[in-house]
Amino acid sequence: MTLAEKDSWTQQLDDADATAAAGAALARALMDEAAPDAVAIMLEGDLGAGKTTFARGLLRALGVDGAVRSPTYTLVEPYDMRIGRVLHLDLYRIADPGELDFLGLDDGDARLWLIEWPERGAGALPPADLWLSLRRDGDGRELRIEARSSRGVALLSGIAK
Repeated sequence: MTLAEKDSWTQQLDDADATAAAGAALARALMDEAAPDAVAIMLEGDLGAGKTTFARGLLRALGVDGAVRSPTYTLVEPYDMRIGRVLHLDLYRIADPGELDFLGLDDGDARLWLIEWPERGAGALPPADLWLSLRRDGDGRELRIEARSSRGVALLSGIAK
């Protein structure tokens, strides 16, 4: 499948449970894939749109048993998982992409990047494989996932089965 064949997918999410379930569906697609290269997933949306809820559902499905904290204040929460190192970043408080240099992030260290507020780190982040946009839609949310690489297309086809 090429990017032109199927490069985006949209789903209505009724509540926080549905948002977490969408994250779990992406986790299953990640676990089904055997590629050793890192995957970068960008999460975009207003405050309260469900970015952390989505990430929490994904991390739980990957096997995180303990607390899944929002990295709003720590900026990065690392997890050592069966699939490798996962870095969950929240860049809301970043004023300039250059500030990421002080976090000591190593592109080769992570198997999965989950990045909230990626626009604030433009130019200093790994290229996106998937770009997720969450927006409020009545009482629920609308999730749009856009593949930005051939790897993203493969993951998207695993989610949208």
